[in-house]
Amino acid sequence: MSALGAVVRSGVRGRRTQTLVIALAALIAVAASVLGGSLLAVSGAPFDDAFARQRGAHLSVRFAADEVEPGRLTASGRAAGVSGAAGPFRTATVVPRSDGPGSGWPMTVVGRGDPGRAVDEVELVDGRWPARPGEIALAAGSPLPPVLGATVAFPGLPGGPAVTVVGVARSVTDTADAWVVPSQMPALTAAGEDGEGNGGYQMLYRFAEAATAAQVAAGGASVTAGLPRGAVLGRQSWLTVREAVARDTAVYVPFLVAFGALGLVMSVLVVGNVVASAVGTATRRIGVLKAVGLTPAQVVWAYMGQALVPAAVGTALGVLTGHLLAVPILAEAGEVYGTSSLGVAPWVDGAVVAGVLGLVTVTAWASAWRAGRLRTVDALAVGRAAPAGRGRRAARLAGRLPLPQPVALGLARPFARPARALAMGAAVLFGTVAVTFTVGMAGSLGRVMEARAHDVADVVVPGPRPGPGADGPRSDEPPRVDPALVAGAIEATAGTARHYGAAKVRATVPGVSGVVDVVAFTGDASWGGYAMVAGRWFERPGEAVVPTPFLAATGTRLGDTVTVHGPAAPVTVRIVGEVLDPRKDGRQVFTDASTLAAARPDLSETSHHIAVRPGTDVSAYVRELNGRLAPSGVAAQAGGQGGGSDMVLTLNALSVSLTLMLVAVAALGVLNGVLLDTRERVREIGVHKALGMTPRQTVVSVLTSVAVTGLVAGAAGVPLGMLLHGWVVPTMGEGAGLRFPGSVLAVYHPAEVVPLAFGGLVIATLGALLPAGWAAGTRTATAVRTE
Repeated sequence: MSALGAVVRSGVRGRRTQTLVIALAALIAVAASVLGGSLLAVSGAPFDDAFARQRGAHLSVRFAADEVEPGRLTASGRAAGVSGAAGPFRTATVVPRSDGPGSGWPMTVVGRGDPGRAVDEVELVDGRWPARPGEIALAAGSPLPPVLGATVAFPGLPGGPAVTVVGVARSVTDTADAWVVPSQMPALTAAGEDGEGNGGYQMLYRFAEAATAAQVAAGGASVTAGLPRGAVLGRQSWLTVREAVARDTAVYVPFLVAFGALGLVMSVLVVGNVVASAVGTATRRIGVLKAVGLTPAQVVWAYMGQALVPAAVGTALGVLTGHLLAVPILAEAGEVYGTSSLGVAPWVDGAVVAGVLGLVTVTAWASAWRAGRLRTVDALAVGRAAPAGRGRRAARLAGRLPLPQPVALGLARPFARPARALAMGAAVLFGTVAVTFTVGMAGSLGRVMEARAHDVADVVVPGPRPGPGADGPRSDEPPRVDPALVAGAIEATAGTARHYGAAKVRATVPGVSGVVDVVAFTGDASWGGYAMVAGRWFERPGEAVVPTPFLAATGTRLGDTVTVHGPAAPVTVRIVGEVLDPRKDGRQVFTDASTLAAARPDLSETSHHIAVRPGTDVSAYVRELNGRLAPSGVAAQAGGQGGGSDMVLTLNALSVSLTLMLVAVAALGVLNGVLLDTRERVREIGVHKALGMTPRQTVVSVLTSVAVTGLVAGAAGVPLGMLLHGWVVPTMGEGAGLRFPGSVLAVYHPAEVVPLAFGGLVIATLGALLPAGWAAGTRTATAVRTE
């Protein structure tokens, strides 16, 4: 084995370029596969563990108190398919007042005597469970800060009841924002200023079968059978919550699968090409190894080892890189449910390492098998030059073209070694696919961010912000501004083409956990950058558009109605459109301000968005408008209010990094092939130099030898990259709970496609530069004497 080890070490050290290419290709394949596999395997693990531990509810349903009796709800817990039920619990949508953020936002409070055991055991994070009226336990995700001892008041209810925070708890399926004892609920469900009560009932169910949406829906139909029409205000499936939890990590998986597959294919191509080239160019050396006593099996193992050693190093580095990338992404999900920081599952490491090294081994064996079959005498007698006659016809045809002789020689060269040219072309092909895919994904993510910003306005007047009070000290409350006065100033300013106002109203919607932002528009906002996925923009009061995740969370579709519980009276809206909006997990409703008239929303913090007429100087417009707005305490600014996204930044950074590595592998693959080619024909190069070929012409000849390969591979790689983009981006959207309109996918323009097609030529040229420089710098006498 010592002799075999020496051969392997000699081959690894002597072929540094090939060693680097194999290691880098294995690193990319393993890193992307480990990261993608680990995210796919454990993204839902924190939720699953917490759900099993707390016996979470498969379905939570909110019922109207005036439509159904508590006794009928209790009986629903014995319906077919129900394995456990809790409730009915009295519920209320209230608007609390407290020190700190979240004050004034509606929240859902449930009357519950204890944390429960059989269904939806609420886990205490801090403090204790409320034991008497006047105490409240806040959910860990409540809009109010979870500070023990804080006082929460409800001034909008009769008597202005107030409670003290005694605990912080967590329901695995977000069944409430806070809990109080049942005897506290009458004070929270009493008729407020609007003259109507806002109470209801909550039932929590576990089903014998609830692994799929269809099974949960069947269970829901069973427990609501026979109830009056309108009794159900909203429902929430545990699968919807689980999907929302896994959404942030699941979005990465299709993207990483694509890069992992590209890296894996590149690894196989590189290893096969490197080993086959090593065997083909070392025929005489193989004969010497056999002559000194190595068996055919040992020769095969020697060349396999020269591929496996760098592949093993690249695999180890890839595992480390995958771990470093995966842990931060998974850590947040672990913290949400109180579990320990997540790492990569050992079986993912084992499967990826075994898969990559297994493919490398099989590929290397297939390429090295020829070395073991060579007879010693034949191997010693065979040189390393290309077989006589191969490529001569192509050389004669190229010579007849009206081209300089170095160019003609280069164009004919791929036909002398067609297998090697094909291997280089494959490397360039996948490099071009990666570049095309990355360019397309960057464009698609940019379109998603445009839809996320929802602002293509030329000028924006942001809503009022806290500032100095009348006497100088800073005020924590923003100044109150009449949006009608701001709108009047905008209309009076020369150059205004159109404008609209937008104000956020915090509300709750049965079936959607947490606070929902109801965006109330004054004026036509359909031009403001809202990308419609389906349906249409609202046209009259009572209509609304919502994001895709909202439809999934509420189990609604276009044409259905939902009830929004705002600061005052509940408001029912009909969904007429589906809009692309990745913010707030879809907890948004977009409607006309007049729709919320009954809820009496506070519109004093309305922002205004303006499109100016063509040819208008935006800076001059802003100055004139600010002169009119000076008494109002608000100011206009040019441009929209777009924002970035950590996920988009991460995806862009990952895609650029992985693409650069794949391009580097492709260029190194070309370098390896051209280097072998120039070393094979070093004597031929010396003869050409002796006949008058200059170093510059030598460089041109070598670079031209990869030009056709690069152009063909680039032209083929662009449509393949576009196809990959067309599959991955929608799949990523599904992982994020979004549907993309056609505008998000149609990001390739002819002006971009043509340069991308030439990207293959650039990759091939980059890979051939070093061997071309080496060939040009070789002395003529040295080259001619080389055997």
